[in-house]
Amino acid sequence: MTEPGLPEIRIRLPDWVASAVDWDRVYSVVADRMRLAIQLARANVEHATGGPFGAAVFELDTGRLVAVGVNLVTRDQNSTLHAEMVALMLAERRLGHYSLASPDGPAHELVTSCDPCAMCLGGALWSGVRRIVAGAGRVEARRVGFDEGPVFPESYQYLRDRGVESVRGVLGAEATAVLELYRERGGEIYNG
Repeated sequence: MTEPGLPEIRIRLPDWVASAVDWDRVYSVVADRMRLAIQLARANVEHATGGPFGAAVFELDTGRLVAVGVNLVTRDQNSTLHAEMVALMLAERRLGHYSLASPDGPAHELVTSCDPCAMCLGGALWSGVRRIVAGAGRVEARRVGFDEGPVFPESYQYLRDRGVESVRGVLGAEATAVLELYRERGGEIYNG
């Protein structure tokens, strides 16, 4: 009798991501960084590979793309695979370190198509990013049926007190349109 193998977790972005991302491009403008996150979220809905959320990690000052993420919760049956968490994990893997904060390296930012949930805010803090940029708001996410958990004005103050800036509502209408597309297509609401 053979012993069952130990469980393993592998995070793999959908195949379509390879052709959707220009890794050589420098995203010097915040709106362009957000457009990438929204493009990823929309493609995730159109390809039916996960929820309506996309995210990317950039070098804050240069706009160099480090990693991207899309929501993989339903595809991979893992409640922690939000777009932000996937982007942060892949950025840390790419840089070969558990933290994106380094006294010798560049500061990083997380750009996400929607206000982060409680888990993703915590993940962003622990990752060492210096700024979080969000598109659609939690009100829009809730309107579709997603509950972002216990996130309060004090949550953002806590981040500010620890040196993490937040910019919210960047291209909010475009990001909200992806949430609405997901609802129109009957996308699964997996936390409501």
